[in-house]
Amino acid sequence: MIWDTADTAFAENLAAARAYYADAGTLAAPRHATALDKPVGQWLTNLRRPGGLGKDPERAARRAEQLAAIDPDWNPGALGWTIDWQRHYTSLRVLLAGGAGLEEIVPGVTHRGDDIGRWLARQVRDWTRLNPEQQHRLGEAGVKPAAQPQKASARSGPKTGAEKGSDAFTRGVAALQQYIAREGKTVVGRQHVEELPDGTFLRLGVFLSNQKSRRDRLSEQQLAALAELGYDWAV
Repeated sequence: MIWDTADTAFAENLAAARAYYADAGTLAAPRHATALDKPVGQWLTNLRRPGGLGKDPERAARRAEQLAAIDPDWNPGALGWTIDWQRHYTSLRVLLAGGAGLEEIVPGVTHRGDDIGRWLARQVRDWTRLNPEQQHRLGEAGVKPAAQPQKASARSGPKTGAEKGSDAFTRGVAALQQYIAREGKTVVGRQHVEELPDGTFLRLGVFLSNQKSRRDRLSEQQLAALAELGYDWAV
């Protein structure tokens, strides 16, 4: 007897998630990932969206506990970073555990199809943009910030348009994460203004509308960050 088809389907996908974790060491699976003939990557993406664990609070909490029992970091967005970051970080730990030295993990060194060397170089370069927990985890792996982190100086010229755009996008995503975590929805009113932890304000509704209208000009990483927050138009 199948008393609840939803729970049965969840249990089947959870078994696939365990199998994926046993192989990859993380549940930060890309969308196309499969395990036990199940589309586990897309399934996990759906679960991370607001309300993805179900409308019933007790069922949602139980499911979250089951996922956390497999991988405590199954939902990196709640920690302040992306699925992409979590997957690369896990690969870095795998490479180090396998005997590689940090000095050997240079651009071009890959793991499971991801260029971990290039990602690592970016973490070292952009250390100050990482949150404290990201810095702590990388520090435990022996990673240190660049000796001379990028910093505006009296001699340096103004930021390029691309650099300004990247900073603005990062602030926008942080504001969206904060808004979604608080409101439990992805719909943002056009006139909504979000206050960030540093006391600054961002016209979140306008930001989101602008990203949607120019999605064909966003980078793959930017689209992935928006898709992970639940915006299907970024897929």
